Amino acid sequence: MERAEVLKRVIGILTEAQDIRRAVESGQDATGEDSGDGHGDGPAATAGVATTLLNEMLPSISVPADASPQQVAALVAQALGPALHTMVSGFSLAFTSLAIAHDNGRTDLSSIEVLQELALEIEAGTYDEGP
Repeated sequence: MERAEVLKRVIGILTEAQDIRRAVESGQDATGEDSGDGHGDGPAATAGVATTLLNEMLPSISVPADASPQQVAALVAQALGPALHTMVSGFSLAFTSLAIAHDNGRTDLSSIEVLQELALEIEAGTYDEGP
């Protein structure tokens, strides 16, 4: 999965999490239906989006049956390292964008608008290079 796609998926996860939180706070489930109990199914829905991203990003790992624990650790780190680095970078970029807007006192922008602006920057190629 390309870096820009990962960044956009991270923004999607954060945006959906906010939608789910608002629905739960208003007593609805993630689909907007009244749950009746004020709890909704928010965490499960958010976990589903994150799990989908992980399943698509993380490679399968083949480990020889006779591998030592150190070899297993090295194989896992080698296989997962790049994907996890990209994903953490995406969440860090989103957090930093939200923090900068907050620290600059940008009360004219909602967090969703900050994330939308970031998504447009990603689409324009602003973050194609770098770690």
